[in-house]
Amino acid sequence: MGDAAVINPVMILPFALLLLSIATIPLINKEWWDKNYPVPSFGFGAIAVVYYIFFLNNITRMFHTGLEYISFITLIGSLFVVAGGIHINIKGQSTPHANVIMLLVGAIVSNFLGTTGASMLLIRPYLKVNKYRLTGYHVVFFIFIVSNIGGLLTPIGDPPLFLGYLKGVPFFWVISKVWHIWALTVVLVLTVFYFVDYHYYKKVREKTREEVEEKGEKTHVLGLQNIFFLFVILAAVFINKPPLLREVIMAASAIGSYLTTKKEIHERNHFNFIPIKEVAILFAGIFATMVPCLDWLQLNADKLGIRTPGQFYWSTGILSSILDNAPTYLNFLSASFGLHHLQLDSHVHMEIFLKEHWEYLQAISVGAVFFGANTYIGNGPNFMVKSISEQAGAHCPSFFGYIIKYSLPILAPIFTVVWFLFFRN
Repeated sequence: MGDAAVINPVMILPFALLLLSIATIPLINKEWWDKNYPVPSFGFGAIAVVYYIFFLNNITRMFHTGLEYISFITLIGSLFVVAGGIHINIKGQSTPHANVIMLLVGAIVSNFLGTTGASMLLIRPYLKVNKYRLTGYHVVFFIFIVSNIGGLLTPIGDPPLFLGYLKGVPFFWVISKVWHIWALTVVLVLTVFYFVDYHYYKKVREKTREEVEEKGEKTHVLGLQNIFFLFVILAAVFINKPPLLREVIMAASAIGSYLTTKKEIHERNHFNFIPIKEVAILFAGIFATMVPCLDWLQLNADKLGIRTPGQFYWSTGILSSILDNAPTYLNFLSASFGLHHLQLDSHVHMEIFLKEHWEYLQAISVGAVFFGANTYIGNGPNFMVKSISEQAGAHCPSFFGYIIKYSLPILAPIFTVVWFLFFRN
């Protein structure tokens, strides 16, 4: 990171413009974005790569970032494939109590499958058992709990935490420092959901079992062999040497899962590679463009005026609401290291940071994961869940309706309580 001193602040623009494109272009012209999103990703990414190789003569920095990208996308992709090979069908119709239990299970599962894997695995059975009274708030609370807040406990749970793991944060450090915050927040959000769901549940005339259920349907789980591949992937997370062995094992597990899963199961899950393809392409650009941002932040952290864990909690959270929470996490983690005159890519400095300044990492982790639930663009699974739900007949709120009707009145007060109890001082 020695070249950080000569990083031109203008080189932050490719990162900002790429994230701005991801946040706004799909809302303006979704058809154009679906066809052309590789253009801004590879275009802005190429600017950063060229700058480091030809202007800073620092190809090593980009090489290490490329290895981190491979690790990141291999984990996300392998979990996506394995989750796509498991089909869950639940018989009957749900109640508020059953919905709370299902969301709680989703919050726990998201720490093993990732928020993306858990969302893709559970959203369809969740929609099915609520189809006789399916409304927008069902989808929104699923995004709150399963697609975001639930995944706080492990590096597998949410992309920001896995980036921290790749930077040297021990695997079990996260759960040891945030489990109580996770438990309180999940309980508060589920309590609000229960009362909302119960209120509307009383208003709906429950249809007869014959009307709700398909003839001859049964509760079942298909593709159980994929549990084996899931455990292989989880075990591989702990392999650090030799380089890329972990990624080879994960990729082999994904291939094994795909080849051993019956075509019928993939069809029932409407499985395809389009979502993971988009994630892979967009994050290629994000990883490249965020390098100059990380280096510049690490050097100039003391000039930003963000100094306390509480300030890092709100700053990370607010930006994670409107930008992707993974690079936001890494940017503020880099800034917190720079604030204490430490370097993020040094394992020795990581040990010092976790011993003397761990409250900063705790605040950044919670802010990045929790606040990703505030908008459809805060975290990768959010838009995918919305799309699947609309195809199932749910009337999801608009982009701003989601924020005004749900995020501000429900999540904002709860996140303020979290700040008051854990980060105020």
